[in-house]
Amino acid sequence: MEQVIDTALGVIATEGYEALTMRRLAGALDTGPASLYAHVVNKSDLDELLIGRLCAELVLPEPDPAAWQEQIRGVCAQLRDQYLKYPGISRAALAMAPTDRETLRVGEGLLAVLLAGGIAPQAAAWAVDALLLYVAAYCLEVSIARRRAAHDDAWVLDRDELQRRLTALPAATFPHTIRHAAELTAGEGHERFDFTLGVMVGGLVGR
Repeated sequence: MEQVIDTALGVIATEGYEALTMRRLAGALDTGPASLYAHVVNKSDLDELLIGRLCAELVLPEPDPAAWQEQIRGVCAQLRDQYLKYPGISRAALAMAPTDRETLRVGEGLLAVLLAGGIAPQAAAWAVDALLLYVAAYCLEVSIARRRAAHDDAWVLDRDELQRRLTALPAATFPHTIRHAAELTAGEGHERFDFTLGVMVGGLVGR
């Protein structure tokens, strides 16, 4: 099983998640699809194993009521970095009802930190779902943008070009967009990710 997961992650790392099919994986393992199904039930089963492997790499903190917000952001940043090693893999985490113990371990860890921070159980439970959804969606968008930039849509990551297009809009219809084009396109690295996590986590305070 470990060889199956290792090989699948290797395919994703070099070719992207969309290239991973059961047939492609069987070829990489130099076996037939029928042999592969002796190890995994189907693609959904494989997806859960892959996400579980990435979650197994995360270090979960001992809940600290005085630092719970920083702890939540730290775990989410770890998961983000794991996802981005394998372009598009976070798609596998979307709409997943996890049963893998490593994936559930991460949810348990986040829930423990939120509860330690005084967040009510219902709010904490939904917050875990929202945080994991945001991390997966963010990483998927980054992967898509990087893939486009590597081909014929390089401008999607070109801030100057994006600002030029925004400021060229009709002023009567888009006055705020034109005026704040710099703010709309601002952000280096994962600054937007950090901002959004801060808004999400900060919004839990007092609930």
